[in-house]
Amino acid sequence: MLEIACFEVTSAETACQSMADRIEFCDNQELGGTTPDFYEFLHLKRNYKMPVYVMIRPKGGPFFYSEDEFVQMKNSIITFKEGGADGFVFGVLTSDNEIDVVRNKELLELAGETPCTFHRAFDRTADLEKSIQTLIKLGFKTVLTSGGKPTAMEGKEMLKTLIEKYSDQIEILIGGGVRSKNILELKKFTGGKSFHSSAIKDYDTFVTDDEIKKLKLLSS
Repeated sequence: MLEIACFEVTSAETACQSMADRIEFCDNQELGGTTPDFYEFLHLKRNYKMPVYVMIRPKGGPFFYSEDEFVQMKNSIITFKEGGADGFVFGVLTSDNEIDVVRNKELLELAGETPCTFHRAFDRTADLEKSIQTLIKLGFKTVLTSGGKPTAMEGKEMLKTLIEKYSDQIEILIGGGVRSKNILELKKFTGGKSFHSSAIKDYDTFVTDDEIKKLKLLSS
């Protein structure tokens, strides 16, 4: 499974016409991804068959949100769900960087049957095994992780552990610097089957079809 992170509609259209299995659609790459424009999302849904998972994140920075920001997240899920979102990507932490069970549960309930991914806020938590057990109990279908390190290559030992212990209970989506130059090593070392990449080559700005095809070929 190959998911491509798309931070603007041009890259999303490239990915939708390429060999990806789904896209994660968001805005503001420099902030690590925030909630995208609703009308750009509708454009993708009306013109392409590619599954679109929507980032629900009102701001960059820490994954602890004010009450107003949390209301924004709830409203976004309602809006994008009505627009036909195929999945949601979010993650709420407490002020001490632990999984916020109450708030995440509330968002999951709003999403209903729409599958949800807990994003790399997961890597901020102190005990990844404890955290993944919490996500499984809450009902997340997927967790996006680099194994608690800045990149997946740096976190590959933990990724291997998580995949061996928990991949039968939750999809472990390997992300964080995943490119065609390292995806084969990550696959072989960790045993992972699901990968997340922006498919942006060094010194480039947009997703490239060539990189997506290489990633898909090497991950299959």
